[in-house]
Amino acid sequence: MRHDEALKTSKTTSHQKSDKEPVAATQEVEPIESDTALVETIDAAAAARADIDRLQTERDQLFDRLARLQAEFDNYRKREARERAEYRDYALINTVEQILPVLDNFQLALRSDSSAEQLRSGVELIVRQMGEILRSLGVQPVPTVETQFDPRLHEAIEMVERDDLPDHQVMEEVRRGYTLRDRLLRPALVRVATNPKQKTA
Repeated sequence: MRHDEALKTSKTTSHQKSDKEPVAATQEVEPIESDTALVETIDAAAAARADIDRLQTERDQLFDRLARLQAEFDNYRKREARERAEYRDYALINTVEQILPVLDNFQLALRSDSSAEQLRSGVELIVRQMGEILRSLGVQPVPTVETQFDPRLHEAIEMVERDDLPDHQVMEEVRRGYTLRDRLLRPALVRVATNPKQKTA
């Protein structure tokens, strides 16, 4: 009896071991699937790292290009300001050179012992000389006497009632006005006629 029981126990134990072996074989597959997922994760991380490196390189290149453009713009702005200052100085020098002879003539007139009539003639010559210089610079006098009052060009200091002149006609120039090409440098100061007969007509 004891021998039979021992034999049964041995068979049962061997059957239990054989049942457990396939389970052990099945559990060996799991590490293979885990390794594949790990490899995929590493590949994805490497690809992301490569994208990050590429984007950082592009960013650095853009920053470098922006810095160069800013430096070029600053140089351009400084060069333009310098050229504008040089042009302004050149224009000023050109103007002063033309005015200096007029100043010389005024000084000669002050030192002369001429009569009042001769002095007047000399001053008239100087005024004509100055007018020619202004015309060469593009400066023109504003038309006044016998023209219609224009508030864009004239500044009326007095309205004078006159029956013999058209209404709102400039009758006298008090101070000459000037234009530089199409720009008004200063308006002419004038006296303007007002004609009551034409107003009521």
